[in-house]
Parts: sequence; C-alpha cells; structure tokens
Amino acid sequence: MRYEIKDRYEKYLIFATEADSFKLAVEIAFKRHISLSGADLSRVDLSGVNLAKADLVKTDLSQSNLSGANLYGADLSRSNLSGADFSGSNLYAADLSGANLSNANFSKSDLSGSELSGANLTGVNFTESEMLGAHLPAAARLAA
Repeated sequence: MRYEIKDRYEKYLIFATEADSFKLAVEIAFKRHISLSGADLSRVDLSGVNLAKADLVKTDLSQSNLSGANLYGADLSRSNLSGADFSGSNLYAADLSGANLSNANFSKSDLSGSELSGANLTGVNFTESEMLGAHLPAAARLAA
C-alpha cells in the first residue's frame, strides 16, 4: 500500500513509499535520512518504532501511539504531542522543549537527561517514569 507523510501546516508531500503499514513507512523515511521535521504523524500507531536521534522538530504526533518507542536523543522541540501514548518508551536525552505534552502518557518511560523547558505539562502522566537529570520548567509541579 502507498503511504504518504505530509507537512502538518502546508500539507505538502514530505515522503511517499510502498509499505505494509504507516509505521514501516515512517521507519523507511527515517532510515533514508528524510527529515520528518514538521510532519503530520498524528493519530497513528507508531508503537515500538525506532526513531533514535530523529529530527522531529514541530512534528504533530498528537493522539498517536508511541508506546515502547525508541526516541533516544530525538529532537521533539516545539512539537504537538498532546494526548500521545509514550508509555514504556525510551526518551533518554530527548529534547521536548516548548512541546505541547498536554494529556500525554509517559508512564514507565525513561526521560532521564531530557529537556522539558517551556513544555506544556498539563495533565501529563509520568507515573513510574525515570527522570534523573531531566530539565523541567521552573514552575512545573509533578505529583509524587
């Protein structure tokens, strides 16, 4: 099946390929060093995807399933991650600065060394997450 990845704002085509699933299309784009910055990846199943060190600046991942994903060192700054499921994911050293994380699920995820300054943390679930060395917004208050 043909899958297309489009820009979240202008809707122009970033990448297209034949693949068995949208998740595989995203992985193919990443392996081919296609920048996914600004892409519309909202409301899709990307569970278990490997996007370590990916450029995902200003990407729309809202309402997507990224449970168990490897986003080690990924740049998700200024992205829309609202309502996304990152449970059990590796976000070690990821840049989430200025991102909209409202109502996202990061339970049992590794956010150690991640950058969260300027991020919207309203309603975020960090239950049982590792956050050693994570840089949180100055006014952030997390439930124990």
